[in-house]
Amino acid sequence: MQEHEKTLYTLLAIGCLGALGKMLDGNDPITPRLFFSRVIIGSLTSTAAGAVLLQVPGASPLTIIGLGAALGIGGHQALEIWLRRKNKDSE
Repeated sequence: MQEHEKTLYTLLAIGCLGALGKMLDGNDPITPRLFFSRVIIGSLTSTAAGAVLLQVPGASPLTIIGLGAALGIGGHQALEIWLRRKNKDSE
């Protein structure tokens, strides 16, 4: 396995764990749908840090993982807020 593949899998794992932590911290009942949706959203938003590798090819894996965690958490929150507002407006 190459280094960029390891970094991508690490970012996916961080996104999953961040989404699971948020779900366990919330008051919403845990349903399979909520579980999988938050894991998917958390994983996808944290992999956005992989775009840093396109801009700075020599960036260290620790930098990429740190940015992945930050973007994963921030992106997940922003996306969830946007979806809740959009759902409210459509009702």
